[in-house]
Amino acid sequence: MSREAAIARATRYYDDGSFIADLARRVAIKTESQIPASHPFLRTYLTDEIGPCLARLGYDNKVIDNPVKGGGPFLVATRTEDAKLPTVLTYGHGDVIRGLEPQWTKGEGPWVLKKDGNRYYGRGTADNKSQHSINMTAIEMVLKERGKLGFNSIFMIDTSEEIGSPGLHEFAAQYKNLLKSDLLIGSDGPRLAPDRPTIFMGTRGALNFDLTVDLREGGHHSGNWGGLLANPAVLLSHAIASIIDRDGHVLAREILPQAIPNSVRHALADLVVDPGPDGPTIDEWWGERGFTQAEKVFGWNTFEVLAMVTGNPDRPVNAVPPRAKAHCQIRFTIDKDPNTFLPALRKHLQAKGFGMVKVSEPSHTVMNATRLDPDHPYVQWAVASVAKTMGARPAVVPNLGGSLPNDVFTDIIGVPTLWFPHSYASCSQHAPDEHVLEHIMREGLQMMTGVFWDMGENPPTRA
Repeated sequence: MSREAAIARATRYYDDGSFIADLARRVAIKTESQIPASHPFLRTYLTDEIGPCLARLGYDNKVIDNPVKGGGPFLVATRTEDAKLPTVLTYGHGDVIRGLEPQWTKGEGPWVLKKDGNRYYGRGTADNKSQHSINMTAIEMVLKERGKLGFNSIFMIDTSEEIGSPGLHEFAAQYKNLLKSDLLIGSDGPRLAPDRPTIFMGTRGALNFDLTVDLREGGHHSGNWGGLLANPAVLLSHAIASIIDRDGHVLAREILPQAIPNSVRHALADLVVDPGPDGPTIDEWWGERGFTQAEKVFGWNTFEVLAMVTGNPDRPVNAVPPRAKAHCQIRFTIDKDPNTFLPALRKHLQAKGFGMVKVSEPSHTVMNATRLDPDHPYVQWAVASVAKTMGARPAVVPNLGGSLPNDVFTDIIGVPTLWFPHSYASCSQHAPDEHVLEHIMREGLQMMTGVFWDMGENPPTRA
């Protein structure tokens, strides 16, 4: 009975095809939260697949209806060994985006797990079925080797993450006592690079809003009125150019942090953003001047224009358009209060002579930023565990560049968060041909078996 034996057991479970068989069953369940006709499969995934697997490991399962209409149910499975022991909350989501069956060019479509080279294709392989399956299996390997976990475990599966997790905040507030824990260990998102295990401790936030110039009713002939009527598209373009320049450097500095904290900057110092062979080529000249790639995407705020429209782009006519609109987004870290962003932009535009530009209220629920400081003892414990298993220090990312509803755990449940991603950036997770790399799943299973073993044998000091 040893850590090494548990990891060897996990490796055999992968190599003999048992883990792949588990994943194949889960991929086959059409848990498309974006498709109302598929919603019954959300509950099936919990009651017929995940729940029974956890029950065999000694968990008591509850499938709880979503408090918000249209949201899928939640599974909360608990295994309590001793009230004096630390409790680990493990989160994953069982829903996937639309299958997009006709658009698949690899594998055998979204609902069949199919190997091709070092890739396994299928909807949910990367996001998120393989990821929470790795954590479930790692717990099973520890139990089989040691006979106990050495900590209390809560396993939670959300089935509405791909539609923004409606009801998750309300659910967490209502069942806060059921979810009470000392640490969250979750898995979602990509590694920093395909060949480097990664830990991240939070996410950037996201605030979406519109910039609109609405000058008049209807368009007017450009031959008769061009040169006499202000063009809203031109005005909006210049307004945006006053916020961010042609090199991606944000000029409206009020929406940026004052600085990157030293602990965050230190953690980012050895990180290189690797898009992988299928990813886009990074534009080195774009973004905040003097920053590294990692600092730009993990340590700073960004302003993005996600869509713009004026007139009728599909069938343009010879008319000066009456209005123009841009859908914009600010991605932000915890170092700046998001409530200040829109007032700051209104003030900035007014000062620059663009008072005609309307800044809307947020068009979506604001996704709040979260971060556990890289110097936190839990982070150092996790780094040591992964390094012991993998033989090298993992990438430590203070917060993911993207967004997750991590504030549910940090702000409502009040628990520190550690995320161990088991995918990579070019996995096509929201597109046809979604896949996961074989070596990442295998390494992930080894790594998480080590993490859960260490939690029972040498846990971090409870915060």
